[in-house]
Amino acid sequence: MAASSSSNGSRRADNGYGTGSQQAQAAPRRRKGPGPVATAYLVIYNVVMTAGWLVIAVGLVRAYLATGSYHNLYYSVEKPLKFFQTGALVEILHCAIGIVPSSVVLTAFQVMSRVFLTWAITHSVKEVQSEDSVLLFVVAWTITEIIRYSFYTFSLLNHLPYIIKWARYTLFIVLYPMGVSGELLTIYAALPIVRQSGLYSISLPNKYNFSFDYYTFLILIMMSYIPLFPQLYFHMLHQRRKVLSPAEEQKKAE
Repeated sequence: MAASSSSNGSRRADNGYGTGSQQAQAAPRRRKGPGPVATAYLVIYNVVMTAGWLVIAVGLVRAYLATGSYHNLYYSVEKPLKFFQTGALVEILHCAIGIVPSSVVLTAFQVMSRVFLTWAITHSVKEVQSEDSVLLFVVAWTITEIIRYSFYTFSLLNHLPYIIKWARYTLFIVLYPMGVSGELLTIYAALPIVRQSGLYSISLPNKYNFSFDYYTFLILIMMSYIPLFPQLYFHMLHQRRKVLSPAEEQKKAE
């Protein structure tokens, strides 16, 4: 599930790399942040990813201005979208080797859900690429990722502008439902095509004595949004209240 954004780190109250407030730094069991080499690498990684998603944003705007229509804008950013969304897989490795103190399982779930939608749905079922629902999640992902990677970059440099922190913990209120709606509508649009073509399905009999129905699998994926979306959305609202509360801002000022 994209969320955001959808998606990949908006669940943490700190910057996602263990460099929280001064009060957290003074705690006796505070998790150590990345070393200087890892920090330099993470800064470069986040700068590159910010730039990549900015390229996607510019591509969308240019295509819209050139055509005067928001239809079929996916084709103007297809290649960079696939590249930079797939590039987020390295974030699972960041967690696994410990330079980012986020959950490996949660990070893998968030990243893989977007990669799945990018390749196993939008790329594999080409008929849905012209659906307006694709633009919904592409725009939501793009804005979310520009903010997220900018947030990480400035946090690692210990110079986080308030506007970026505010945007990270506020714009998801609209972007998360927008992205989820686009994802669900796109999967729904793919269902009849998958059923008719038998895409990725395995029927019996075969030498492995194994069957798989991709159509049913996609329905199960859509159903999984029902319990997951409210849980993650309300968790992010809780994080927003915690991070942007006047009391928290006063503590950091002191």
